[in-house]
Amino acid sequence: MDNNELEKSTAYITVEIIEYIPNSVVIKTILKKSTGNISVMSFDSGEGLTEKISPFDTFAQIIEGKAEIVIDGQSFLLDTGQSIIIPAHKPNVIKANERFKMILTIIKSGYEL
Repeated sequence: MDNNELEKSTAYITVEIIEYIPNSVVIKTILKKSTGNISVMSFDSGEGLTEKISPFDTFAQIIEGKAEIVIDGQSFLLDTGQSIIIPAHKPNVIKANERFKMILTIIKSGYEL
């Protein structure tokens, strides 16, 4: 077991797994396997992730607040409860115009083109 993972067979309130830290992006691993991972993240207002391109599809779920996710130059504003699939091989940026929390799920199939 990855010591950074959450304890198995334990109930959690997902939005309470992680806290906000001023001027920071915080990442907590929920589950990490060779076939993919699930993480919960908190973004303070004005923070974000730099542009990246993943070889795998990524499922982003907003669990608190509002996020801006830019995929291949197109901006999507997501509110609590909304989600989006970030396609493999597309440039993407995650921005916090206000603070928010989200879950990111990546499944590595190994067969992406």
